[in-house]
Amino acid sequence: MEDKQIVIRPATPDDAAIIAAALTMALGEETMKMYCGENCQSVLEELARREDTQYSYRNALVAEVDGALAGAMVGYDGARLHELRKPTLRLIEERTGQMFTGVEDETNPDEFYLDSLGVLPEYRNLGIGGRLLTALRDKAFAEGFERAGLLVDTENPKAERLYLSLGFKRVEARHLFGHWMWHLQAVSPTL
Repeated sequence: MEDKQIVIRPATPDDAAIIAAALTMALGEETMKMYCGENCQSVLEELARREDTQYSYRNALVAEVDGALAGAMVGYDGARLHELRKPTLRLIEERTGQMFTGVEDETNPDEFYLDSLGVLPEYRNLGIGGRLLTALRDKAFAEGFERAGLLVDTENPKAERLYLSLGFKRVEARHLFGHWMWHLQAVSPTL
């Protein structure tokens, strides 16, 4: 197999489609349809183009393989969850008519939250997921965050093995979107 050039870079508004695809891959197509309807891709793209949502391009890194978009990861300051969630849920409600109350908190205010990671099927097994995760975790640590956290479905041991191999450790179990998840954290090497 020939060497591929993989680049991880900050997202721009033009990357909304790959960010939306990553969100769908991370949370599952059925879960996303449940929350944002049949036009989910367009709703997620709109969320990604905005600057004030959880899934904003401003909170994302994208991966390119030989110049083609291959995947994305979204993350943000856990202390800003509620601030970022308000416009996210408001837009979903406006576009779908669905109202959300009582959504569980997926992060803590004392961590940088690595929210959603997705790599297109044709680019899997190239190490892109690990590179995106490492890049966003390291960016958080460079910005002064002491902890980076994420959730992984308890029924996804392959993903958990990747996260554990990158220095994450189990902290607790959480229930989110009808699934039990492991809450994992990595601690800044400066601590």
